Amino acid sequence: MTPRIAVAVTNDLSTDQRVQRTISVLVEMGAEVTFIGRLLPNSQPFHPDYKTRRFKLLFRKGALFYAAYNLRLFWHLLWTRYDGIIANDLDTLLAVGLVSSLKRTPFVYDSHEFFTGVPEIQDRPTVVKTWKWIERMYYHRAAVRITVNESIARLLANAYGGEEPGVVRNIGKRPDSIEELSRQDLGLPDDAFIFINQGAGINVDRGMEEALEAIAPLEGAVLLIVGNGDAVPGLKRQVVDLGIEKKVIFVDKVPYARLLSYTRVANVGLSLDKPTSINYMYSLPNKLFDYLHSDIPVLTSQVVEVKRIVETYEVGLTVNSSSVEALREGMQRMMNAPSDQYNKGIARAKAELSWPQERKVLADLLTPLLKVQK
Repeated sequence: MTPRIAVAVTNDLSTDQRVQRTISVLVEMGAEVTFIGRLLPNSQPFHPDYKTRRFKLLFRKGALFYAAYNLRLFWHLLWTRYDGIIANDLDTLLAVGLVSSLKRTPFVYDSHEFFTGVPEIQDRPTVVKTWKWIERMYYHRAAVRITVNESIARLLANAYGGEEPGVVRNIGKRPDSIEELSRQDLGLPDDAFIFINQGAGINVDRGMEEALEAIAPLEGAVLLIVGNGDAVPGLKRQVVDLGIEKKVIFVDKVPYARLLSYTRVANVGLSLDKPTSINYMYSLPNKLFDYLHSDIPVLTSQVVEVKRIVETYEVGLTVNSSSVEALREGMQRMMNAPSDQYNKGIARAKAELSWPQERKVLADLLTPLLKVQK
């Protein structure tokens, strides 16, 4: 019998590359998948080859949103037959854990970050305590636990005991085809040196405020910001205040294949998370791998996992992203570097840090949930 698997997230489904990648493996392994998230007013159309369920919710953020989402998810999972569930991140774990306890449905907990260490809640001890209580309650009830890198695996094991979760890094499954659009096709300046920052989490403490100040006096440099996040409205105001409207281009979130069309025409990729929280200190954003697999070098902060990759493979520079002067100096060095300086390191990184390798690890981890042969 074909196993029926529910995959839960709190986003709007369309741009979550890690989870779409997980679903592709489930489908290849013979599962019938339902991808569950929410529908926002600006959500992109999303019609994959598997089932989806997008909840319309009255609340969009904060405690009321999380409560409303988990209540809707709980009732859906309770009254719909599934043979297994995947809870992506802590904000889906309450509903999944409750249903699993009631129906004895096995579930996987895939923690994409050290959720209780995110900066947005560090000054709210009651919120942190509540999330920790939920994670402690259901962490060991998961049939399989997965996370994104070795550092976060150690943090979770230290916090809750037991073996470290399996590690599946955020290396994206490349689209079957990426439209080879020119800068002109994308509305970008042909003669500029373009630094790109991309992703759905352009939030506080991710270095963009400093990047705007750093790029302001650099002749010929343009900053391309593709995606969305809590910091974007403030960044747009900062651009006006600095008078650099001609040096910064904002593009709203786009489908993954379209995103990579922008990535491939940029000169350097930015990943500037500051070590202001445990979560950021040990983060490993998927955009780092998108940059390398698009054959562009990187300029990054010095957070642990990112710095390790940049220095091991020699694919760019790391800087103190809290310092405008250090960031500006790094940008200038990247602009002055020979165009082929990092090619050898990028080629090695692409060969060793690839989706096919991560897929094998993921398939092994998911097998107990499906109880099928790989």
